Amino acid sequence: MLLAYRKSVPMFATAVLLMGGLISAAHAGDDDDERMPAVKNALFQAECGSCHVAYPARLLSAASWRAMMSGLDKHFGSDASLDAESAREIGAYLEKNAGRDRYAASGKLILRITETRWFQREHDEVSARTWKNPKVKSAANCAACHTQAVNGKYSEHDIRIPR
Repeated sequence: MLLAYRKSVPMFATAVLLMGGLISAAHAGDDDDERMPAVKNALFQAECGSCHVAYPARLLSAASWRAMMSGLDKHFGSDASLDAESAREIGAYLEKNAGRDRYAASGKLILRITETRWFQREHDEVSARTWKNPKVKSAANCAACHTQAVNGKYSEHDIRIPR
């Protein structure tokens, strides 16, 4: 019995280590140095990117994107209405490329990327003074600090905080 126990402990420890490695690898994509897929929909890039960075679709859930697209006439204080065909194409693109709910907080439908747990965790060291800088204007202005945001790159190596 003791011999069987001695043989099973190393096997169990090995299994635990392997599982830990797999879990770590699965979460490695959550690093702030990761490259978010560049927008691959020309219409989304043209329409949404004309006012702000065309945010990576995976930053919100499909339900959040559906809600966003259904209220474009009141899009954060602006009328961003689209013709029906454009709205369908962009909506389909966003839903197909949407993120999982891991970005949502407590099941609440989130329309602002800046309100996701992911965004808040990634930017927790940014001071209120930085957000108020006239060159930054708001947390939604990714391109103010992330010099490669338009290319889908949000690496800390490409950050330049405006002075």
